[in-house]
Amino acid sequence: MILFPAIDLKDGACVRLKLGRMEDATVFNTDPAAQARAFVAAGTEWIHVVDLDGAFAGRPANAAAVEAILAAAPVPVQLGGGIRDLAAIEAWLERGVRRVILGTVALRNPALVKEACREFPGRVAVGIDAKGGRVAVEGWAETSNVTALELALKFEDVGVAAIIHTDIDRDGVLAGPNIDATAALAHAIQTPVIVSGGVSSLDDLRRVKAAAGAGIVGVISGRALYDGRIDLAEALALLKD
Repeated sequence: MILFPAIDLKDGACVRLKLGRMEDATVFNTDPAAQARAFVAAGTEWIHVVDLDGAFAGRPANAAAVEAILAAAPVPVQLGGGIRDLAAIEAWLERGVRRVILGTVALRNPALVKEACREFPGRVAVGIDAKGGRVAVEGWAETSNVTALELALKFEDVGVAAIIHTDIDRDGVLAGPNIDATAALAHAIQTPVIVSGGVSSLDDLRRVKAAAGAGIVGVISGRALYDGRIDLAEALALLKD
């Protein structure tokens, strides 16, 4: 199982939000490239990056910080936030992003996701951020009437590399991941699923690992890595055992 340490970017700095609120951001590092190097030094094999400003603006907003991360980290990077058209997808892949994450556009324009999967096989993931089981978009500012499962089913058999399922009510509050909801989603679809939101301890990671048989292939962690609740090297070793 893959552990994806997270770098969330706001105004060029590494931050963590609480429940997705931009006004409730804590800055953990003003040098995203240095943070990426620290994750690599601990042994990470992937880095998960989100352009938070881009998610709200609907277009990339932290390009310089993302490019600095790409230059600093000799490991695959997956990037989401504000990527809303094929040109932006192609541009980031050409710059060295291994996998783009499509969120809002997956709900608004599922045909674009399918086209991107055809054009760039294995390099497109779909981010499904759910609040009360319903998909939230536009940087979590709007909640739709579509369920996470309904959206995920639209992309079965089109080549999506992974579904990243985030429970917004758990994100940034260290309440533990919503493994039950993520496992239920993974059981219902064929696409691999990555769990995100709420990871606070090694015990949480053990619970995620135990659900691997459901189709969960990875887990994203942010705040717990930054505040020292989880040691990244120890967590990586745990998930590799």
